[in-house]
Amino acid sequence: MAGKLSKGDGVILLCGRFEGIDERFLDKNEIIEVSLGDFVLSGGEIPALALLDSCIRLLPGVMGSKESLEEESFSNGLLEYPQYTRPANWDGIEVPEILLSGNHAAIKAWREQKALEATQRRRPDLLEKSEVLEGK
Repeated sequence: MAGKLSKGDGVILLCGRFEGIDERFLDKNEIIEVSLGDFVLSGGEIPALALLDSCIRLLPGVMGSKESLEEESFSNGLLEYPQYTRPANWDGIEVPEILLSGNHAAIKAWREQKALEATQRRRPDLLEKSEVLEGK
C-alpha cells in the first residue's frame, strides 16, 4: 500500500477520534480504511503519521539510494535479517563470524536464512505471500 500511495498524486487522511468517523460519510465517499494493527488508539493521528512515514521514505532521494530499500522488511515478503553494529563484541556477545568474513555470497545466504527464520518465528502469516518461497 505504501508503494502504491507513494507513486500517486497525493492522499487525504481522515483521522477518527475516539469513536471514529460518521458512517454516513464513509458510505457516501470512496474511503479506504487502513488499520495499523489489532489494538485501539484514541485517534487516528499516530497511525496517519506511520502511514505517511512509510510512504515518504519511498519517494526518490529520501533514503539516499534505491538499493537501501531492497532488503528491508516486507520488500520481498519477509521480515529483515538481524542487524549488527560496532563493536564486534558487545557485552560478551559477538557479531556472527560469517558477517565479518568478507564472503559476500555466504553473507547473502546467511541473511536470507535469518530473514526466513525471523519471519517464521514472528510473522508466519507472511510466508504464505512471500516471493522467496515461490521459487522453492
